[in-house]
Amino acid sequence: MLYIVPTPVGNLEDITLRAIRVLKEVDLILAEDTRTSSVLLKHYDIHTPLRSHHKFNEHETAAGVVDALLAGKQIALISDAGTPAISDPGFLLVRAAVEAGVEVQCLPGATAFVPALVDSGLPNDRFYFEGFLPQKKGRQTRLQQLAELKHTFIIYESPFRLVKTLQQLSAELGGERQASVSREISKVHEETRRGTLTELIEHFSQVPPKGEIVICVAGR
Repeated sequence: MLYIVPTPVGNLEDITLRAIRVLKEVDLILAEDTRTSSVLLKHYDIHTPLRSHHKFNEHETAAGVVDALLAGKQIALISDAGTPAISDPGFLLVRAAVEAGVEVQCLPGATAFVPALVDSGLPNDRFYFEGFLPQKKGRQTRLQQLAELKHTFIIYESPFRLVKTLQQLSAELGGERQASVSREISKVHEETRRGTLTELIEHFSQVPPKGEIVICVAGR
């Protein structure tokens, strides 16, 4: 069995009892960053062996992991925060496991964009999850495509690129488009700021943001 186990995006209490049990019972935990994950495992007194599995080695390690699964090992995959494979490594391993006939279970749990979407106050009966925009090639094209969406859409962004991204969105969508910026979700300094793109640009130009960022933008 390959378990996909969500981990807290902020507060360490944001993990399910089932996730803790699975992490204690499996033979091996694959982690995006073993140093980051060690903090969580130590907090919950989990002593399962830990191995690195990240975007720079997942092509090479996936086959070996599948072989271990086929040999009867129980393995859990976690990321630094949130649900693996959602803007984090995981897809390649899940696909390889499925193709090999290994059973895969993804546990429900934390992911950053859901609380950000609900907190935004924007329509959420239907929405589009973009994740991280392309950094260079294809970025302008993606922004133009997002401008045509009729539903709220969600972008992940670095605090260092937030203002630039808001400015690009404003140029394509118009400065009066409603949006929200959520940062430090589930942490001590959690904040969601709502307003037009113009208002958000003005605010974050004066108050540089910190922490992981989720942008929610109203549809056309």
